[in-house]
Amino acid sequence: MTSEAIPGRRRALTREERKVIIASSAGTVFEWYDFYLYGALASIIGAQFFAAYSVTQQSIFALLTFAAGFIVRPFGAIIFGRLGDIVGRKYTFVVTVVLMGAATFLVGLLPTYHTIGVAAPIALIVLRMLQGLATGGEYGGAAVYVAEHAPHNQRGFFTSWVNTTPTLALLLSLVVIMFTQIALDAGFPPVEQPDGTTLSAFKAWGWRIPFLLSAVLLLISLYVRLQMQESPAFQRMKAEGAASAQPLREAFGEWRNIKIGLIALFGLVAGQAVVWYTAHFYALFFIQNILQVDQFTTNVLVAWALIAGVGFVVAFASLSDRIGRKPLILGGCLLAVLTYFPLFEHLTRTANPALYRAQSNVEVTVAADPADCAFQFNPTGKVAYSSSCDIAKAALAQRAVHYRNEEAAAGTVASVRIGKVQPIAASDADFAVKVATALAAEGYPNPGHAETVKIPIDPSAGLANVAKVFDIWSAQKLTIIGILVLLIMFAAMTYGPIAAALVELFPTRIRYSGMSLPYHIGNGWFGGLLPATSFAIVAATGNIYSGLWYPVIVAGATVVIGLFLVPETHKTVDEYTRS
Repeated sequence: MTSEAIPGRRRALTREERKVIIASSAGTVFEWYDFYLYGALASIIGAQFFAAYSVTQQSIFALLTFAAGFIVRPFGAIIFGRLGDIVGRKYTFVVTVVLMGAATFLVGLLPTYHTIGVAAPIALIVLRMLQGLATGGEYGGAAVYVAEHAPHNQRGFFTSWVNTTPTLALLLSLVVIMFTQIALDAGFPPVEQPDGTTLSAFKAWGWRIPFLLSAVLLLISLYVRLQMQESPAFQRMKAEGAASAQPLREAFGEWRNIKIGLIALFGLVAGQAVVWYTAHFYALFFIQNILQVDQFTTNVLVAWALIAGVGFVVAFASLSDRIGRKPLILGGCLLAVLTYFPLFEHLTRTANPALYRAQSNVEVTVAADPADCAFQFNPTGKVAYSSSCDIAKAALAQRAVHYRNEEAAAGTVASVRIGKVQPIAASDADFAVKVATALAAEGYPNPGHAETVKIPIDPSAGLANVAKVFDIWSAQKLTIIGILVLLIMFAAMTYGPIAAALVELFPTRIRYSGMSLPYHIGNGWFGGLLPATSFAIVAATGNIYSGLWYPVIVAGATVVIGLFLVPETHKTVDEYTRS
């Protein structure tokens, strides 16, 4: 590849180009829809498949199972990247969409822990890993395919449509979940569980329906993919006999290409990943699980923010065709570093004012032997977290309590001191009740508190509740949506140009393999592990904002590395991609 002045000017899309973009993006929307269903339903699925653990542990294990799909994404990038560079972009698309669709459909049929015991979470993790493999092969192929159809000076604009698919898919998953929940909870009675608790119809069994609906989307996406033609750049390269026989060895066995991959990973993708996943997943988790906002309200507010922010991806990607990829990607990371803490604090103050006041005014201390306290990050799910310290912290984490850690002598049973109340030992038989009573006395709100943002629905009204999705016209709700839109805007600055930047860094012969691995290591590991890592940091430190240090540090490192090591690529051309 060479960097030189780009001839020509921007022009309207041809019919063939529109077909390429629509076909690539439609299939990719389906794959991301499947992948994100689990993230949107993580708390419900955690209760169904990790029933043997406490509520806090269920949340951690559910998030880690979500992360399992991200962990294997780089392996999917290796497998399908090689296939795409040898066999072609089109046929790789077909394999990934079938694998994703089958795995998602099976999640909807999977028995729960109450039915088959420990086999349930194991099977769930296996299916999540299959989804991750499919996703690992999907994005790189879609980005390369579209970029290789694009004029040199419009690569950002063309590939941005592929980059809108994760946001559109998350929006689609939230809308399907909301409508399914409304319909089922209105038409079906609550269901008693084997442990004696009662769940709404949606939480008991209706959560399966969005997964099962993926079978219809699979058939549509498969048909679309089969109509696609191979990219012209790949065809010309094959015709000239210039394709790589060993793309993996060439991409990751030669230092010049390894260096490009490392620079792409740490100087671009890692920061983009944590900024994107903070805006789209950690913010959703933070509002629902930490700020105690109900699921329906959370989904409505996030959905409106996604609708308001989706155009940013195309806008910033198109801008990158003019001013370059680097300024926007690094600028989005820098804005995240500077604003995350005040924005999330404002989110708390707005969404749950009573909780914010209690966190600011009530002093809570956990006194424990440090050796008794675990960092609750456990990918295998084998640790029960039954020590007195972990019991104490779990009780506080469930209520989003700010607490200070105090070191106690070795062997001391952990205790909690709330305000001026006498310390409550974690070994006390009535520990949970006493903690709840003391917190209530000091002003900590219970879920459903009157000041907490809420869009009320009436189950007896059935589908008439659909109109509630427009119940956003209050200062409290609009402020929350505005904060979420800002987070999405930062994400769009980083994500809009990323596909074009990565495509331009690697030569055509190893492009699929070369760009896919750093992209999926960044988004699969740095991004995918963000919710679980951040939540574990919150539980360990006792501060609901401390989990933000993870994305802030990673994004900050990307700004520094990218500033000095990443080349600007928006004027790059190569001999196989048309002008």
